[in-house]
Amino acid sequence: MIIQILGDAEKDLIDGFNFYESQESGLGDYFIDTLFSDIDSLHLYAGIHPIRFNYHRVLSQRFPFAIYYELNGDTVKIWAVLDCRRNPVSTEKRLENLELR
Repeated sequence: MIIQILGDAEKDLIDGFNFYESQESGLGDYFIDTLFSDIDSLHLYAGIHPIRFNYHRVLSQRFPFAIYYELNGDTVKIWAVLDCRRNPVSTEKRLENLELR
C-alpha cells in the first residue's frame, strides 16, 4: 500500500502542529506522532472507514481531527486533515473545493 499525503493535507498537519506547540512545548510533536500513527494504520485498514463528503474519513485516536482520504487501487491519497471542532459546513466546502481541482 502506498500512502500519499497531498499538499493541502501536509499544510493541515503543519497548522495543527503549530497550534498544539503554541499551547505547550512538545505537544506539537505528540500531535504529529499521533496523526502519523493514524495515517500508518491505513496500510492495514484503508477503505473500511465510512465515507463523509465523498471521502473516506478516519478519526484520530487522540486528537479531535479527521483524516479524509480516497483509495485508488493500492494507493491511498490523503486530501485533508481537519479539526472536527470546525463547523461541518466549512469542512464540506473545503472538501468540495478539493474536488474542483
